[in-house]
Amino acid sequence: MAVAFRVLLVSIVLISSASLISSLYEDQVGLMDWHQQYIGKVKQAVFQTQKAGRKRVVVATEENVIASLDLRRGDIFWRHVLGTNDVIDEIGVALGKYVVSLSSSGSILRAWNFPEGQLVWESFLPGSQPSKSLLYIPPSSKVDKDHVMLVLGNSCLHAVSSIDGEVLWKRDLEAERVKVQAIAQPFGSNIIYVVGFSGSSKFDVIQIDIKNGELLKHNTASFPGGFYGEASLVSSDTLVTLDSSRRGLVSINFLDGEISFKSTDISDLTGTTSEEAVILPSKLSGKFVFRINSQVVFVRVAEEGKLEFIEKVGNDVAVSDAISVSEDQQAFGLVEHSGHTIQLSVKLAREFRSDVMKDSTEVDLQKGLVHKVFVNSYIRTDRSYGFRALVVMEDHSLMLIQQGAIVWSREDGLASVLDVTTSELPVEKDGVSVAKVEHSLFEWLKILRLVKIGSLLSDLLNHIKYLLLVAYMKSLRESETCEHPRGLNVYQWQVPHHHALDENPSVLVVGRCGNGLDAPGVFSLVDTYLGSEVSTLGLSHSVARVIQLPFTDSTEQRLHLILDSGKKAHLYPKTAESLDIFQQEFQNIYWYSVEADSGVIRGYALKSSCISEVYDDFCFDSRHIWTIVFPIESEKIISTATRASNEVVHTQAKIIADQDVMYKYISNNLVFVATVAPKAAGPIGSATPEESGLVVYLIDSITGRILHRMNHYGAQGPVQAVMSENWVVYHYFNLRAHRYEMSVIEIYDQSRADNKNVWKLVLGKHNLTSPVSSYSRPEIVTKSQSYFFTHSVKTIAVTSTAKGITSKQLLIGTIGDQILALDKRYLDPRRSVNPTQAEKEEGIIPLTDALPIIPQSYVTHALKVEGIRGIITAPAKLESTTHVFAYGVDLFYTRMAPSKTFDSLTEDFSYALLLLTIIVLVGAIFATWILSERKELQDKWR
Repeated sequence: MAVAFRVLLVSIVLISSASLISSLYEDQVGLMDWHQQYIGKVKQAVFQTQKAGRKRVVVATEENVIASLDLRRGDIFWRHVLGTNDVIDEIGVALGKYVVSLSSSGSILRAWNFPEGQLVWESFLPGSQPSKSLLYIPPSSKVDKDHVMLVLGNSCLHAVSSIDGEVLWKRDLEAERVKVQAIAQPFGSNIIYVVGFSGSSKFDVIQIDIKNGELLKHNTASFPGGFYGEASLVSSDTLVTLDSSRRGLVSINFLDGEISFKSTDISDLTGTTSEEAVILPSKLSGKFVFRINSQVVFVRVAEEGKLEFIEKVGNDVAVSDAISVSEDQQAFGLVEHSGHTIQLSVKLAREFRSDVMKDSTEVDLQKGLVHKVFVNSYIRTDRSYGFRALVVMEDHSLMLIQQGAIVWSREDGLASVLDVTTSELPVEKDGVSVAKVEHSLFEWLKILRLVKIGSLLSDLLNHIKYLLLVAYMKSLRESETCEHPRGLNVYQWQVPHHHALDENPSVLVVGRCGNGLDAPGVFSLVDTYLGSEVSTLGLSHSVARVIQLPFTDSTEQRLHLILDSGKKAHLYPKTAESLDIFQQEFQNIYWYSVEADSGVIRGYALKSSCISEVYDDFCFDSRHIWTIVFPIESEKIISTATRASNEVVHTQAKIIADQDVMYKYISNNLVFVATVAPKAAGPIGSATPEESGLVVYLIDSITGRILHRMNHYGAQGPVQAVMSENWVVYHYFNLRAHRYEMSVIEIYDQSRADNKNVWKLVLGKHNLTSPVSSYSRPEIVTKSQSYFFTHSVKTIAVTSTAKGITSKQLLIGTIGDQILALDKRYLDPRRSVNPTQAEKEEGIIPLTDALPIIPQSYVTHALKVEGIRGIITAPAKLESTTHVFAYGVDLFYTRMAPSKTFDSLTEDFSYALLLLTIIVLVGAIFATWILSERKELQDKWR
């Protein structure tokens, strides 16, 4: 994740026409839905440019994607998403034809075919203790079984054949107790050196025979000043690190296993007062780079470990690894950022102060700084060397720069979306033109290369929404008061209606200036029509939670309550009007917190204004009102769920068989909590059925009252849950049955059961309009049922419509990264094996032990939303229709009609026939009128 975030506004336009259907024909795929593929933020890259017609670069990303990109256009040739639990450690090239990837902390080594991306072989490398992961591929032209790769992972060193992935030998280094930093091999030698630190002041060199893994020698030497942090290998026998004070550099020579140290004070080297330094990761022959005093310093390692200062540059630079341009010469790239321009310099390793190439390229300021750069050489027509650079920007975008021009650009920040919200397009009004806003949308879309809009107003009945995705915001990174900004969420801030049309809608982006929960927060307000940042506000307090209050001021600004780590509540916007509105509802504001680690849920309410040295009218202390403590020796909280605050419920009454009525228990304060036995908190299979158990609760968050509790013996998580109206559906694993299950709980209000008496309704002696209070003990009844389900589930959502009339469907993000639509009727707890005729007329489906998986119900068709993390639904203006958007490494959008398009004409409706029918009817009416007039005239003449 980037150290800052940005709102990618107007990045996706969702168009749903008035002609909707409940399923798609083959030729309609891609018209009413779309799918975009991304790779994420690149962290490593290797080029394949030797053969004609195969100009590609293979990249590994922070989203654990390995992909091959076309160097000419930036298109994806092939791609493999390894998943969140298979983090990529390193990639390299073996035998000139395989891309080798090391992942899962050095446990899995794979070889992929360079041209097509097929998996050639895969090796699992077990180990004993966690350690640094390293991949070392010795340079060699041999293509045989003897060409080995060395892999360090989990304190074990493995020699693996490049041809078939066979493990030739294994050396367990746990007994050596060395924190390995690098693997080195002198040219032409069969001895490899494994070097690292043991303790705080000892340096170790382990010599191993590369042919059989025999440990030849283990030398250790102590350095009085101690060591700090990582080290940089500058040659096959020299390593550089920092001393424990971080104000001195230590060069360590280990030629032939003999260890010698040479210490150099940084202030003597640079000629300036030294602060604490950081060695930057780089692979430069005979050189290394470190950052100090907001500057980057290049240093050469001369004979006998002597350090020589080369050059000092600004902090906003990125340095590539060295590449070979001839048998005895290497080059590397240096990118410096200055305003709208980035300068790319390519330098020879031996001649640092002269540039082989230097180009300037203009880039969009919104992309932030350059984070990484990878260079590649090619032969020009005049036989001279040319260079291209693959540049990774701060917003995760990827660019290829060649000859001072951007050849192509990819917006891969959309693979790491933090949060999503929706917005409507504007209506026509003075000062705001729909066409102008559409033009702005089109310009944004051209930048992001997402979808073609076409003519947005070609159909006046089209329903258009667009999404706002939070990924990166440059202004927060530039703030002097905000270090290491992190994006949190995006909220609706101002949604003007017709009486306030002089204002554009805006959203509130909430971030945190640091990694800890007590880090100060930061706000950014963004105009959703123009994509421009309205203002940025650094907060004096932390942001632990944001509560959107159901109140707005006269300008339609939404009131927000920000809870800090000290349980204080801060009101925004800070205006006298918002404070007056807030104080009127002061006694009706409650919230809760979940402390999963300690197994505690607490409820809070507002107490009074904050008592502190600086008086703040908009700060309020909280009071603790209830606590639920789960015994940590038997229960661990693993999941919670609540209703969407903006969900629309059409009716509280539910008509059941025989014209009976049940009343839904509708409450925004209902919380679903799932706990498991501690032994079952791990992955599936970590506990036996006797040791596991799943317990679910329905809790009122105002009073802390447990309204319902259910046990699932022999079950364990992970638990995915969704709550809507008066029901909750959750997914878990049944260890006894060795199958996944989905359960449903519906909750009804029994206190309103007497309202079924017609005379009470006629005489007005009912309680349908009486206020509902959480403090009055509810008379509730619950119905539940469980079903087997085939798939593992990553996320669950539910469709939402404008009025809540349309039937609900569950949208299930499966382990296969697809979205399955499941009718809520299949999860009706009133299903029975032999439903009565009245129940059949009501729509009750006969009971089966498993939920059906209908291939046509996959809304993603044959596509995948790789790495799916969330599903968002938004109502369209047509009640029958809902927008569905899924995000992960990929993005996917479609529109659905769960109850079919009962409020619109079908797409194949014949408008020509309708027009012809109207013309015929008008003609018939006119002809009949003429004949009637003639007949009436004839009758009068008689």
